[in-house]
Amino acid sequence: MNARIFLCVALLGLAAGPVAAQSRGQIKLPEFPSLADKASESVVVTLDQKLLGFAASWLSDKDPEEAKAKQIVNSLTGVYVRSYTFEKDYAYPKAEIDAVRRQLDAPGWSRIVEARSKHEQSDVNVFMYVEGDKAHGLAIIASEPREFTIVNIVGSIRLEDLHDLEGNFGVPKLDIETGKEAPAPKQEAPKPRKP
Repeated sequence: MNARIFLCVALLGLAAGPVAAQSRGQIKLPEFPSLADKASESVVVTLDQKLLGFAASWLSDKDPEEAKAKQIVNSLTGVYVRSYTFEKDYAYPKAEIDAVRRQLDAPGWSRIVEARSKHEQSDVNVFMYVEGDKAHGLAIIASEPREFTIVNIVGSIRLEDLHDLEGNFGVPKLDIETGKEAPAPKQEAPKPRKP
C-alpha cells in the first residue's frame, strides 16, 4: 500500500515538473462559458506548444511575413485568446476580467503599456513576465463597452514581435504602438536672424 502511494506521488511529481516549467508567463484564463451564448461574436484560441508547431508548419518560408511569424512562433510555448463582442454595453462581467487582472499583480509581471480613453471608454493594458533579463510571457487585456479581449502569449516574446503576430494564430489586431516604427521628427533649419 505504501509503495503504491509513493509511486503515485512520484508520478505526480514527474508530471508536475514540466507543467511548472511551462507556466512561466502563463495566466489562467477562464473559458467564460456563459458569455459565448450572450456574445454576438466570440473567439477562443488555445494553442499549446505542439499545436503551435503544427500551425507554424503551414506557414511559408518564402513569404517574408509568414517566415517572420514562423520564427517567432518557434520560440513560443502557448497562445491563448478570449475575445467577445456584444450587442449591448457591458454585457460581460467586469469581476471576471478583474480576476484575470489580479493574476498580473504576481511577482515577475510588470505593466508596460496602459492606454485609456474616456471618450471611447476603452482600456488597454499590456503586461510582460520577466525573469532575469528575459521575457517569458505577454498578457494583453483590452476592454470597451461592447467588447473585451484577453491575450496571453507564453514563451520568449518581445513587444516588437507582437506586430508580426497580430492577425495570426487568433491574436487580434490591437494596434499597439511600440515606438519602433515612429518616424523621427523633422528638424527645421534655424532661420537667419535679422540684424
